[in-house]
Amino acid sequence: MLLGQVAGKVWATKKSSALTGQAFLTVRVGERILVCADCVGAGEGETVLVATGGAARVAAGREIPIDAAIVGIIDGV
Repeated sequence: MLLGQVAGKVWATKKSSALTGQAFLTVRVGERILVCADCVGAGEGETVLVATGGAARVAAGREIPIDAAIVGIIDGV
């Protein structure tokens, strides 16, 4: 798992039907920017916990084509 900070929102006018209703956010993790499925309702500027790979698909609760998911909002470290 990774710690990151939500940088903004992602909009897509066309996407796979499997992604319908799924919100996506950009998350800065060190020098990288990840596009993450938002499973917890995170907002811009919040520090979040990101799961990747198979754990991200499990967190989304369904079979969707994602590689990273926000699974927690961090209150303190």
